[in-house]
Amino acid sequence: MRREYSKVMHNVFDEFTNRAIFKLISQGHFDGLQSPISIGKEANIFSAKKGQETVVVKIYRLESCDFNRMYDYIKLDPRYSTVHPSKRKIVFAWAQREYRNLLKAREAGVRVPKPITFLHHVLVMEHIGKRQPAPKLKDAWPRHTKEFFQEVVEQMRKLHQAELVHADLSAFNILNDQERPVIIDMSQCTTLEDSRAAEYLQRDIKNVAVFFRKIGLDAREDGIRQRIIT
Repeated sequence: MRREYSKVMHNVFDEFTNRAIFKLISQGHFDGLQSPISIGKEANIFSAKKGQETVVVKIYRLESCDFNRMYDYIKLDPRYSTVHPSKRKIVFAWAQREYRNLLKAREAGVRVPKPITFLHHVLVMEHIGKRQPAPKLKDAWPRHTKEFFQEVVEQMRKLHQAELVHADLSAFNILNDQERPVIIDMSQCTTLEDSRAAEYLQRDIKNVAVFFRKIGLDAREDGIRQRIIT
């Protein structure tokens, strides 16, 4: 069965991607892709086995990704201001950027997946969830709304203390891991030195406030902002 599945996966990806996957396997980061978690326009995300454990492999699309969106984000990040605006180099930088952001966020105590390694456009990281992947907040509303909301804001505050802003935070990229929020999709996350950082932060605050008001909480943008920046 595993051999047949490997054949299927080999037919799905281009040769460059297959070589990257096989190199990561040969380095011992995982044993092989297992099953898809999410298939998107920007990246395909798979679970993968590493012995008895499960990890996540995120494979950014080299051809069909939204290159212009990626470049609009990354060109204002001081860490990547000199990156060449070619599609492949931008996608590689995008994967590296997510890895770096995850490392920095975890160092600051933000609840994000642990990054394991990356190669070109392939990122390997911690699997969130026990047996099945933890659901996104949009699909699994918390039972204890107020406590969950407060914890989301606390994670935003820690991220800000690390001089980072998520820049695309919403219920689509917060996981509900047994009533604990885990922030994902950190590739567009940027530093506070980014000229649009304040705009991104306000948008994140608005998205969080709108969602929690939708599920019955009195979530106010000014209150969230005050807790984050002080």
